[in-house]
Amino acid sequence: MAKSPGKKVENAQRLRYIRVLERFKKSMSGYLLNSEEVTKVLFDKKVDNNRRYLERVEPVVLYKGEFGDLEKLVKKIMTYRDSDDEIETIRSELLYEINQLEKNINNRRYKRDKHTSEKFKDWE
Repeated sequence: MAKSPGKKVENAQRLRYIRVLERFKKSMSGYLLNSEEVTKVLFDKKVDNNRRYLERVEPVVLYKGEFGDLEKLVKKIMTYRDSDDEIETIRSELLYEINQLEKNINNRRYKRDKHTSEKFKDWE
Protein backbone atom coordinates (compact mmCIF):
# COMPACT_ATOMS: atom_id res chain seq x y z
CA MET A 1 0.00 0.00 0.00
CA ALA A 2 1.39 3.39 -0.96
CA LYS A 3 1.49 6.29 1.43
CA SER A 4 -1.10 8.95 0.93
CA PRO A 5 0.12 12.29 -0.46
CA GLY A 6 -0.86 14.00 2.80
CA LYS A 7 1.44 11.72 4.75
CA LYS A 8 4.36 12.52 2.44
CA VAL A 9 3.78 16.24 2.86
CA GLU A 10 3.56 15.84 6.63
CA ASN A 11 6.81 13.86 6.74
CA ALA A 12 8.53 16.45 4.56
CA GLN A 13 7.35 19.27 6.85
CA ARG A 14 8.55 17.38 9.93
CA LEU A 15 11.94 16.72 8.37
CA ARG A 16 12.30 20.36 7.29
CA TYR A 17 11.42 21.56 10.79
CA ILE A 18 13.93 19.18 12.39
CA ARG A 19 16.67 20.30 10.01
CA VAL A 20 16.02 23.96 10.78
CA LEU A 21 16.17 23.23 14.52
CA GLU A 22 19.47 21.35 14.07
CA ARG A 23 20.84 24.20 11.96
CA PHE A 24 19.87 26.68 14.67
CA LYS A 25 21.58 24.59 17.37
CA LYS A 26 24.68 23.97 15.30
CA SER A 27 25.04 27.64 14.40
CA MET A 28 24.68 28.80 17.98
CA SER A 29 26.99 26.14 19.41
CA GLY A 30 29.62 26.97 16.80
CA TYR A 31 29.38 30.64 17.67
CA LEU A 32 29.59 30.04 21.42
CA LEU A 33 32.50 27.60 21.12
CA ASN A 34 34.65 29.15 18.41
CA SER A 35 34.32 32.89 18.89
CA GLU A 36 37.17 34.61 20.67
CA GLU A 37 34.95 37.46 21.80
CA VAL A 38 31.38 36.56 22.69
CA THR A 39 29.20 39.58 23.37
CA LYS A 40 25.51 39.95 24.12
CA VAL A 41 25.00 42.14 21.04
CA LEU A 42 26.54 39.57 18.71
CA PHE A 43 24.63 36.77 20.45
CA ASP A 44 21.34 38.63 19.95
CA LYS A 45 22.18 39.27 16.30
CA LYS A 46 23.01 35.60 15.73
CA VAL A 47 19.76 34.49 17.37
CA ASP A 48 17.77 36.96 15.23
CA ASN A 49 19.42 35.69 12.05
CA ASN A 50 18.63 32.09 12.95
CA ARG A 51 15.10 32.98 14.02
CA ARG A 52 14.37 34.13 10.47
CA TYR A 53 14.95 30.60 9.20
CA LEU A 54 12.82 29.17 11.96
CA GLU A 55 9.94 31.50 11.14
CA ARG A 56 9.89 30.34 7.51
CA VAL A 57 9.09 26.78 8.55
CA GLU A 58 5.80 25.75 10.09
CA PRO A 59 6.27 24.14 13.54
CA VAL A 60 5.38 20.46 13.74
CA VAL A 61 4.68 18.32 16.80
CA LEU A 62 7.75 16.18 17.48
CA TYR A 63 7.13 12.93 19.32
CA LYS A 64 10.64 11.50 19.60
CA GLY A 65 12.49 12.46 22.79
CA GLU A 66 15.71 13.78 21.26
CA PHE A 67 13.83 16.04 18.85
CA GLY A 68 11.64 17.32 21.66
CA ASP A 69 14.78 18.11 23.65
CA LEU A 70 16.22 19.87 20.60
CA GLU A 71 13.09 21.99 20.29
CA LYS A 72 13.26 22.89 24.01
CA LEU A 73 16.90 23.89 23.62
CA VAL A 74 16.11 26.19 20.69
CA LYS A 75 13.29 27.81 22.67
CA LYS A 76 15.66 28.25 25.60
CA ILE A 77 18.21 29.96 23.34
CA MET A 78 15.52 32.34 22.13
CA THR A 79 14.46 33.16 25.70
CA TYR A 80 18.09 33.98 26.56
CA ARG A 81 18.03 36.49 23.71
CA ASP A 82 15.49 38.57 25.63
CA SER A 83 17.02 38.07 29.07
CA ASP A 84 19.34 40.45 30.91
CA ASP A 85 21.76 37.74 32.05
CA GLU A 86 25.50 38.07 31.60
CA ILE A 87 26.84 36.55 28.39
CA GLU A 88 29.24 34.27 30.27
CA THR A 89 26.42 32.67 32.27
CA ILE A 90 24.35 32.32 29.09
CA ARG A 91 27.31 30.78 27.30
CA SER A 92 28.11 28.28 30.05
CA GLU A 93 24.48 27.21 30.49
CA LEU A 94 23.84 26.82 26.76
CA LEU A 95 27.06 24.89 26.16
CA TYR A 96 26.14 22.59 29.04
CA GLU A 97 22.64 22.01 27.59
CA ILE A 98 24.04 21.39 24.10
CA ASN A 99 26.56 18.93 25.53
CA GLN A 100 23.86 17.06 27.44
CA LEU A 101 21.71 16.82 24.31
CA GLU A 102 24.64 15.44 22.31
CA LYS A 103 25.42 12.93 25.08
CA ASN A 104 21.82 11.70 25.10
CA ILE A 105 21.80 11.29 21.33
CA ASN A 106 25.14 9.45 21.37
CA ASN A 107 24.08 7.16 24.23
CA ARG A 108 21.07 5.99 22.25
CA ARG A 109 23.09 5.33 19.12
CA TYR A 110 26.23 3.76 20.54
CA LYS A 111 26.59 0.98 23.06
CA ARG A 112 30.07 -0.08 24.17
CA ASP A 113 30.83 -3.76 24.72
CA LYS A 114 31.73 -4.17 28.38
CA HIS A 115 33.47 -7.51 28.20
CA THR A 116 35.43 -7.39 24.96
CA SER A 117 38.59 -8.84 26.53
CA GLU A 118 36.69 -11.90 27.78
CA LYS A 119 35.19 -12.51 24.37
CA PHE A 120 38.46 -13.83 22.90
CA LYS A 121 39.85 -15.81 25.88
CA ASP A 122 38.95 -19.14 24.24
CA TRP A 123 41.07 -18.27 21.20
CA GLU A 124 44.35 -18.20 23.11
